[in-house]
Amino acid sequence: MGGIFGVISTQKCAGDLFYGTDYHSHLGTKRGGMAVYNGNGYFARSIHSLESSYFRIKFESELEKYTGNSGIGVISDTDPQPIVINSHLGRFAIVTVGKVNNIEELEKDLLSRNKNFTELSSGKTNQTELIAQIITDGKTFEEGIELVQQKIKGSCSFLLLTEDCIIASRDLYGRTPIIVGNKIYQDESGTQVMAHAIASETCSFSNLGYEQQYIIGPGEAVRITAESIETIVKPKEKMQICSFLWVYYGYPVSNYENINVDDVRYSLGHQLGERDKTELDVVSSIPDSGTCMAIGYSDGKKIPFRKAVVKYTPTWPRSFTPTNQSIRNLVAKMKLIPNTSLLREKRIVFCDDSIVRGTQLRDNVKHLYDYGAKEVHVRISCPPLLYPCEYLNFSSTRTPLELIARRFVLMKEGAHDKNIGKYVKNDTAEYQEMVEYIRKELNLASLQFNTVEDIVKAIGLPKERICTHCFDGSSYGG
Repeated sequence: MGGIFGVISTQKCAGDLFYGTDYHSHLGTKRGGMAVYNGNGYFARSIHSLESSYFRIKFESELEKYTGNSGIGVISDTDPQPIVINSHLGRFAIVTVGKVNNIEELEKDLLSRNKNFTELSSGKTNQTELIAQIITDGKTFEEGIELVQQKIKGSCSFLLLTEDCIIASRDLYGRTPIIVGNKIYQDESGTQVMAHAIASETCSFSNLGYEQQYIIGPGEAVRITAESIETIVKPKEKMQICSFLWVYYGYPVSNYENINVDDVRYSLGHQLGERDKTELDVVSSIPDSGTCMAIGYSDGKKIPFRKAVVKYTPTWPRSFTPTNQSIRNLVAKMKLIPNTSLLREKRIVFCDDSIVRGTQLRDNVKHLYDYGAKEVHVRISCPPLLYPCEYLNFSSTRTPLELIARRFVLMKEGAHDKNIGKYVKNDTAEYQEMVEYIRKELNLASLQFNTVEDIVKAIGLPKERICTHCFDGSSYGG
């Protein structure tokens, strides 16, 4: 997926930009980048791989070169960025987050009009440079941003760092959030400092002294200086904010549309716990994304929450994603340590955010039985994943058949997309059979999922303003 962060201040921005971007590290594992406007037409920029290290380690030694008052940063699971452009609109840097599904079509159109691409990533056009090229098709930044919204299929939110401001643009249907924070304080010399920060995740604000000031609307673009926020492209009426941000990707202390991530996960667990009649002794979680849900489930079910599996944080503070599946499985095992005294002879239920392929969870369940668990039950925050994400690239799933639920549809129907609507609602025989298949595949004593209705209730927004495409294929838009 990815996350973006920007700062524009009346003083140097490097410290806030560095830590604010780092607070988005949970959103991606491939690359990080920062660009600062240092003045006199010069943009300082760095891009580093994060696949075997951390953002702070890669960028801390370079902070001295960032001397300006405005900058943008990104944690990216796609191409190297930021990109720095010199155009008829002026010099600017750009970072993006999203997924462009018609990139080849747009690339062909731009090349036919004598446009050039210089940032090739593994032989492919860099998505962020493609967006920059479309923007510069406009006579103004406003016109260029509207061209992006008209032309791309998928979604794209971005920050533009110009020589005098930051422009923040949220994707047309608001699938990804962008929030603006501000702070005003006096420095050690008594000088008043004013600053704005722009973020995908509000968890980046608190420790840097920012307070949430403005939520950018779907399709809206704003021009931001240290002292002001001005809308330059008006927000649209329709919204399809990604529900999976609350289920999995978002950090527990973050808010989207003023709705807290921890609150939603707690509610999802509480709803499931209240209606679960299974005889159980204790609830735990697959750390870390299942923990908020597990606490809610514990309160709803009225059974104790205990840490039966603990992540070893000193050397496994986050999930690396090796390309080799066997190494990936080993990493998943080694970073989680079981508490055997809480497992032995217990009927234990584990809460987790979702089941994608099922491989890792099946291995975890085997280990839990090996450590003496009497019964292993699983409860999942969201419904079965039946559709790959078309809009945010939130997982590395490349085909529907990587989803365990879709593999069952193929086995049952003879085609993975045949009669798929029967497997969406939890009151059909097909749905029940699919869940039973997954339960057996994972060797579980029982398995239950939340419903789309549960997610809508927990988030508290109208269904038509939430994207639930990966569960029911219902999203609209390009």
